[in-house]
Amino acid sequence: MKLDSSISAVITGGASGLGESTARLLASHGVKVALFDLNEEKGEALAKELGGVFCKVNVISTEEVDAAFAKARAANGQERILVNCAGVGGGAARTASKDRQTGEAREYPLENFERIIQVNLIGTFRCITKSAAGMLSLDPLADGDRGAIVNTASVAAEDGQIGQVAYTASKAGIVGMTLVIARDLSDQGIRINTILPGIFDTPLLGRAPDHVKAALSAQVPFPKRLGQPEEFAQLAHTMITNGYFNGEDVRLDGAIRMAPR
Repeated sequence: MKLDSSISAVITGGASGLGESTARLLASHGVKVALFDLNEEKGEALAKELGGVFCKVNVISTEEVDAAFAKARAANGQERILVNCAGVGGGAARTASKDRQTGEAREYPLENFERIIQVNLIGTFRCITKSAAGMLSLDPLADGDRGAIVNTASVAAEDGQIGQVAYTASKAGIVGMTLVIARDLSDQGIRINTILPGIFDTPLLGRAPDHVKAALSAQVPFPKRLGQPEEFAQLAHTMITNGYFNGEDVRLDGAIRMAPR
Protein backbone atom coordinates (compact mmCIF):
# COMPACT_ATOMS: atom_id res chain seq x y z
CA MET A 1 0.00 0.00 0.00
CA LYS A 2 1.40 3.36 -1.04
CA LEU A 3 0.70 6.10 1.48
CA ASP A 4 -0.57 9.44 0.22
CA SER A 5 -3.47 11.85 0.59
CA SER A 6 -5.89 9.39 -1.02
CA ILE A 7 -5.56 7.11 2.03
CA SER A 8 -7.28 7.60 5.38
CA ALA A 9 -6.51 5.93 8.68
CA VAL A 10 -8.10 5.41 12.09
CA ILE A 11 -5.78 5.15 15.08
CA THR A 12 -7.32 4.09 18.39
CA GLY A 13 -5.51 5.40 21.44
CA GLY A 14 -4.20 7.98 19.00
CA ALA A 15 -3.88 10.98 21.32
CA SER A 16 -0.61 9.92 22.95
CA GLY A 17 2.17 7.34 23.13
CA LEU A 18 2.37 4.64 20.48
CA GLY A 19 -0.82 5.82 18.77
CA GLU A 20 0.34 9.43 18.57
CA SER A 21 3.67 8.49 17.00
CA THR A 22 1.93 6.26 14.47
CA ALA A 23 -0.54 9.03 13.61
CA ARG A 24 2.33 11.48 13.14
CA LEU A 25 4.22 9.13 10.83
CA LEU A 26 1.17 8.36 8.71
CA ALA A 27 0.24 12.05 8.49
CA SER A 28 3.79 12.87 7.36
CA HIS A 29 3.05 10.77 4.26
CA GLY A 30 -0.14 12.71 3.57
CA VAL A 31 -2.52 10.15 5.09
CA LYS A 32 -5.73 11.62 6.53
CA VAL A 33 -5.88 10.54 10.16
CA ALA A 34 -8.72 10.12 12.63
CA LEU A 35 -7.79 9.77 16.29
CA PHE A 36 -10.00 7.68 18.59
CA ASP A 37 -9.30 8.41 22.25
CA LEU A 38 -10.81 9.37 25.58
CA ASN A 39 -8.43 12.29 26.12
CA GLU A 40 -10.31 15.09 24.43
CA GLU A 41 -7.79 17.85 25.17
CA LYS A 42 -4.76 16.03 23.75
CA GLY A 43 -6.74 14.43 20.94
CA GLU A 44 -8.22 17.68 19.67
CA ALA A 45 -4.84 19.43 19.80
CA LEU A 46 -3.06 16.65 17.92
CA ALA A 47 -5.81 16.35 15.33
CA LYS A 48 -5.61 20.09 14.69
CA GLU A 49 -1.83 19.89 14.33
CA LEU A 50 -2.03 16.99 11.88
CA GLY A 51 -5.04 18.27 9.94
CA GLY A 52 -7.03 15.26 11.08
CA VAL A 53 -10.17 14.62 13.10
CA PHE A 54 -10.60 13.65 16.74
CA CYS A 55 -13.33 11.30 17.93
CA LYS A 56 -13.90 10.89 21.65
CA VAL A 57 -14.67 7.22 22.10
CA ASN A 58 -14.49 4.42 24.63
CA VAL A 59 -13.79 1.20 22.71
CA ILE A 60 -15.93 -0.86 25.10
CA SER A 61 -19.04 0.94 23.79
CA THR A 62 -20.51 -0.24 20.50
CA GLU A 63 -22.54 2.96 20.22
CA GLU A 64 -19.51 5.19 20.73
CA VAL A 65 -17.38 3.19 18.30
CA ASP A 66 -20.11 3.34 15.65
CA ALA A 67 -20.45 7.10 16.12
CA ALA A 68 -16.69 7.58 15.93
CA PHE A 69 -16.35 5.64 12.68
CA ALA A 70 -19.25 7.62 11.23
CA LYS A 71 -17.60 10.92 12.19
CA ALA A 72 -14.19 9.83 10.89
CA ARG A 73 -15.60 8.63 7.57
CA ALA A 74 -17.68 11.78 7.10
CA ALA A 75 -14.49 13.84 7.46
CA ASN A 76 -11.88 11.65 5.75
CA GLY A 77 -13.72 8.99 3.78
CA GLN A 78 -13.65 5.25 4.39
CA GLU A 79 -10.40 4.28 6.09
CA ARG A 80 -8.02 1.80 4.48
CA ILE A 81 -5.84 1.67 7.60
CA LEU A 82 -6.75 0.78 11.19
CA VAL A 83 -4.14 0.86 13.94
CA ASN A 84 -5.34 -0.37 17.35
CA CYS A 85 -3.37 1.17 20.20
CA ALA A 86 -6.15 1.73 22.75
CA GLY A 87 -5.65 -0.31 25.90
CA VAL A 88 -5.25 -0.38 29.66
CA GLY A 89 -2.78 -1.97 32.02
CA GLY A 90 -4.55 -2.73 35.27
CA GLY A 91 -3.21 -3.36 38.74
CA ALA A 92 -1.20 -6.45 39.62
CA ALA A 93 -2.94 -9.23 41.50
CA ARG A 94 -2.29 -12.96 41.74
CA THR A 95 -4.85 -15.52 40.66
CA ALA A 96 -5.25 -16.44 44.33
CA SER A 97 -3.21 -15.39 47.35
CA LYS A 98 -3.11 -15.29 51.13
CA ASP A 99 -3.26 -12.14 53.20
CA ARG A 100 0.10 -11.85 54.93
CA GLN A 101 -1.40 -10.68 58.19
CA THR A 102 -4.58 -12.72 58.49
CA GLY A 103 -3.73 -15.72 56.32
CA GLU A 104 -7.12 -15.35 54.65
CA ALA A 105 -7.36 -16.60 51.07
CA ARG A 106 -8.12 -13.94 48.47
CA GLU A 107 -9.42 -14.47 44.95
CA TYR A 108 -8.56 -12.40 41.93
CA PRO A 109 -11.18 -9.63 41.50
CA LEU A 110 -13.16 -10.80 38.47
CA GLU A 111 -14.48 -7.31 37.73
CA ASN A 112 -10.90 -6.23 37.06
CA PHE A 113 -10.30 -9.21 34.78
CA GLU A 114 -13.49 -8.48 32.85
CA ARG A 115 -12.66 -4.76 32.50
CA ILE A 116 -9.22 -5.43 31.03
CA ILE A 117 -10.56 -8.06 28.63
CA GLN A 118 -13.36 -5.71 27.57
CA VAL A 119 -10.97 -2.87 26.71
CA ASN A 120 -7.90 -4.64 25.36
CA LEU A 121 -9.33 -7.70 23.61
CA ILE A 122 -13.00 -7.11 22.88
CA GLY A 123 -12.45 -3.40 22.23
CA THR A 124 -9.74 -4.25 19.72
CA PHE A 125 -11.93 -6.81 17.95
CA ARG A 126 -14.91 -4.45 17.97
CA CYS A 127 -12.87 -1.89 16.02
CA ILE A 128 -11.42 -4.55 13.71
CA THR A 129 -14.75 -6.03 12.60
CA LYS A 130 -16.36 -2.62 12.09
CA SER A 131 -13.39 -1.21 10.18
CA ALA A 132 -13.01 -4.35 8.04
CA ALA A 133 -16.72 -4.25 7.16
CA GLY A 134 -16.25 -0.68 5.96
CA MET A 135 -13.16 -1.61 3.96
CA LEU A 136 -15.24 -4.12 1.99
CA SER A 137 -16.89 -1.16 0.26
CA LEU A 138 -13.56 -0.07 -1.23
CA ASP A 139 -12.06 -1.17 -4.52
CA PRO A 140 -8.67 -2.89 -4.23
CA LEU A 141 -5.59 -0.78 -4.91
CA ALA A 142 -3.13 -1.63 -7.66
CA ASP A 143 -1.31 -4.05 -5.35
CA GLY A 144 -4.56 -5.79 -4.40
CA ASP A 145 -4.84 -4.24 -0.95
CA ARG A 146 -8.25 -3.13 0.26
CA GLY A 147 -6.94 -2.33 3.70
CA ALA A 148 -4.37 -3.00 6.39
CA ILE A 149 -4.85 -3.43 10.14
CA VAL A 150 -2.19 -3.26 12.86
CA ASN A 151 -2.88 -4.34 16.46
CA THR A 152 -0.96 -3.72 19.66
CA ALA A 153 -0.39 -6.68 21.96
CA SER A 154 2.57 -6.95 24.36
CA VAL A 155 5.49 -9.22 25.15
CA ALA A 156 3.35 -10.12 28.16
CA ALA A 157 1.29 -12.20 25.74
CA GLU A 158 4.21 -14.65 25.69
CA ASP A 159 5.97 -14.08 29.02
CA GLY A 160 3.58 -12.35 31.37
CA GLN A 161 4.78 -11.68 34.88
CA ILE A 162 3.33 -12.54 38.28
CA GLY A 163 0.14 -10.56 38.82
CA GLN A 164 -0.42 -9.89 35.10
CA VAL A 165 -2.96 -12.63 34.43
CA ALA A 166 -5.72 -10.34 33.10
CA TYR A 167 -3.40 -8.16 31.02
CA THR A 168 -1.59 -11.21 29.65
CA ALA A 169 -4.85 -12.94 28.77
CA SER A 170 -6.07 -9.87 26.91
CA LYS A 171 -2.87 -9.48 24.91
CA ALA A 172 -2.52 -13.20 24.22
CA GLY A 173 -6.05 -13.07 22.84
CA ILE A 174 -5.01 -10.41 20.35
CA VAL A 175 -2.07 -12.55 19.26
CA GLY A 176 -4.27 -15.62 19.01
CA MET A 177 -6.85 -14.01 16.76
CA THR A 178 -4.42 -12.37 14.33
CA LEU A 179 -3.85 -15.31 11.99
CA VAL A 180 -7.52 -16.29 12.08
CA ILE A 181 -8.60 -12.79 11.09
CA ALA A 182 -5.95 -12.71 8.35
CA ARG A 183 -7.44 -15.92 6.97
CA ASP A 184 -11.00 -14.62 7.38
CA LEU A 185 -10.21 -11.49 5.35
CA SER A 186 -7.71 -12.92 2.88
CA ASP A 187 -10.15 -13.23 -0.02
CA GLN A 188 -11.08 -9.57 0.43
CA GLY A 189 -7.53 -8.20 0.27
CA ILE A 190 -7.42 -6.98 3.88
CA ARG A 191 -4.23 -7.72 5.82
CA ILE A 192 -3.72 -7.77 9.60
CA ASN A 193 -0.62 -7.95 11.79
CA THR A 194 0.16 -7.47 15.46
CA ILE A 195 3.08 -5.81 17.25
CA LEU A 196 4.19 -7.08 20.67
CA PRO A 197 6.03 -4.12 22.25
CA GLY A 198 8.46 -4.60 25.10
CA ILE A 199 9.19 -1.80 27.57
CA PHE A 200 8.43 1.48 25.82
CA ASP A 201 8.81 5.09 26.94
CA THR A 202 5.13 6.03 26.80
CA PRO A 203 3.06 8.34 29.03
CA LEU A 204 1.99 5.30 31.07
CA LEU A 205 5.61 4.69 32.03
CA GLY A 206 6.41 8.40 32.12
CA ARG A 207 5.03 8.65 35.64
CA ALA A 208 7.62 6.17 36.93
CA PRO A 209 10.69 7.52 38.81
CA ASP A 210 13.98 7.73 36.92
CA HIS A 211 15.54 4.89 38.93
CA VAL A 212 12.68 2.60 37.91
CA LYS A 213 13.18 3.48 34.24
CA ALA A 214 16.92 2.87 34.60
CA ALA A 215 16.29 -0.56 36.14
CA LEU A 216 13.90 -1.49 33.36
CA SER A 217 16.35 -0.31 30.70
CA ALA A 218 19.10 -2.45 32.24
CA GLN A 219 16.98 -5.57 31.65
CA VAL A 220 17.02 -5.09 27.87
CA PRO A 221 19.87 -7.10 26.25
CA PHE A 222 20.48 -4.52 23.50
CA PRO A 223 20.07 -1.64 23.18
CA LYS A 224 19.92 -1.05 26.93
CA ARG A 225 17.18 1.53 26.88
CA LEU A 226 13.44 1.86 26.66
CA GLY A 227 11.80 1.54 23.27
CA GLN A 228 10.77 4.77 21.60
CA PRO A 229 7.23 5.25 20.27
CA GLU A 230 8.72 6.26 16.92
CA GLU A 231 10.20 2.75 16.63
CA PHE A 232 6.76 1.24 17.10
CA ALA A 233 5.44 3.58 14.39
CA GLN A 234 8.20 2.48 12.01
CA LEU A 235 7.20 -1.16 12.35
CA ALA A 236 3.52 -0.29 11.95
CA HIS A 237 4.45 1.60 8.77
CA THR A 238 6.25 -1.47 7.41
CA MET A 239 3.30 -3.73 8.21
CA ILE A 240 0.98 -1.34 6.39
CA THR A 241 3.10 -0.71 3.30
CA ASN A 242 4.64 -4.16 2.74
CA GLY A 243 1.99 -6.10 0.87
CA TYR A 244 3.43 -9.50 1.81
CA PHE A 245 3.27 -8.77 5.54
CA ASN A 246 0.16 -10.62 6.74
CA GLY A 247 -0.98 -12.69 9.71
CA GLU A 248 2.15 -12.05 11.75
CA ASP A 249 2.81 -11.34 15.44
CA VAL A 250 6.15 -9.55 15.87
CA ARG A 251 8.00 -8.75 19.08
CA LEU A 252 9.64 -5.32 19.26
CA ASP A 253 11.58 -5.51 22.49
CA GLY A 254 15.39 -5.35 22.23
CA ALA A 255 15.47 -9.14 22.82
CA ILE A 256 14.06 -8.88 26.35
CA ARG A 257 12.40 -11.92 27.91
CA MET A 258 10.48 -10.97 31.01
CA ALA A 259 11.34 -12.75 34.26
CA PRO A 260 8.48 -14.06 36.47
CA ARG A 261 8.58 -10.77 38.43
